[in-house]
Amino acid sequence: MNSRLTLAALAALAAACATAPQKTAPEVASPSQGTSAASSSRAREAASARDPEAQAALKRSLELSARGDFPSAERELKRIVDRDPRLDYAWTNLGIVYEREALPQQAERAYRKALELKPDQDEAWNYLTRLYARTGRSAQIEGELRGRIQQAPTSQGTRGALVFLLLQQDKYEAAGSEAKKILQADEHHVRGMQLLAQVYFHQGKHELAKMVLENARAIDPNDAVTYNGLGLVNLALKSRGPALENFKQAVALKADFAEAKNNLGAMLNEAQDYDAAIRELEGAVNVAPDFAAARLNLGNAYRGKQENGKALAQYIQVRQLNPELADTYYNLAILHLDSEIPNLDPVARLKTAIAYFDQYRQKGGKDERVEQYLRDATKDIEKEQRRQQRERADQLRKAERPEPAAKPPPSSKLAGKARPSPSDANGPRSKGKLTTPASKLGSDDQGTPAPKPATSGKLEEREK
Repeated sequence: MNSRLTLAALAALAAACATAPQKTAPEVASPSQGTSAASSSRAREAASARDPEAQAALKRSLELSARGDFPSAERELKRIVDRDPRLDYAWTNLGIVYEREALPQQAERAYRKALELKPDQDEAWNYLTRLYARTGRSAQIEGELRGRIQQAPTSQGTRGALVFLLLQQDKYEAAGSEAKKILQADEHHVRGMQLLAQVYFHQGKHELAKMVLENARAIDPNDAVTYNGLGLVNLALKSRGPALENFKQAVALKADFAEAKNNLGAMLNEAQDYDAAIRELEGAVNVAPDFAAARLNLGNAYRGKQENGKALAQYIQVRQLNPELADTYYNLAILHLDSEIPNLDPVARLKTAIAYFDQYRQKGGKDERVEQYLRDATKDIEKEQRRQQRERADQLRKAERPEPAAKPPPSSKLAGKARPSPSDANGPRSKGKLTTPASKLGSDDQGTPAPKPATSGKLEEREK
């Protein structure tokens, strides 16, 4: 096992999967997670009240979505809204499926349709706001939310969406004020508690965040979002065992909870249980193909299994999703420094590692061990180049050596017992020579401290 990977994975979780410690927050379900429990139950109720056939179709769509068969789920939901276009929650679920299919414009239209039918639908505002935030339109949706709140001050869904948006912008005081207004109107509002816990978490008030989440769990013991939040809080409090159990419970309650799967997979990476980590993280990216944090963690799990081609493919996808994420370049550099890469000779591979380290720094990466790894890579390049020069010189000498003159076969009278060559006397000569891989020379031999692999930058879904 590569020592850099092993020790790095341990450090990555402590830093919330970053190359340097960053605060994380217990986050609520995002569009990548699919419908919330409330959304699903209300959708069933609405469908049941009007059309049992629509209810059955809705149930099928949810099952198909949970299995990752989004095209079939889309078809079922379209049948529902074609049959009864007044079902606002069916439109919301259709929007979620569109997001999973990477169709944001269609998703926005579906959410807007749901809000036309029911202007105070919490889930539609929640998912629409997240879509706008991910696509760089936070200011636009913030103005719309504030306008809606002025028109309907008791609309908890729009206020909750505003709290989420303020958290995305690191406006914690304003977010806390809005979250408290939700709880002033309804002290048992679980969503409001989850949002207030995020505010406390960002402010470093971890014990207070945990207390709020425990209250939320007492009100609704089957809310997966609460357990995901408790997992993050327990991690911050260095209670890793309870955190692991919290993430497992979140996934058990909601099998398509991408963020909880990512968090669980990150902890399994830490424990070097790469097979289990891969199962969870593959599930996360199947549910949310644009979930860069989960793809980065998945790349690290593949690297732990020494499936370097798969790891490289995930890192490249993360770079496409978020070109400014410094951690991606760090991981790419470590992969090229420590592992054989198809179609790259050792010198080219090590030069590529150096180039990725340079990009990591250009993107703001500050891991102090990079300087040592750059020295290691340079030293390894020099050793490999000397080895290649010796090999070329040996080949040249062999090519210049004259062919020995052919000797006539000995007569039967002079033929005696052949003298064994030194190699025959000491056993068969090796067909090749044992060498230390170039990537190992000068670094691991010197006992260099292992870096942590930069993974997601966050243990939750919060992506700006």
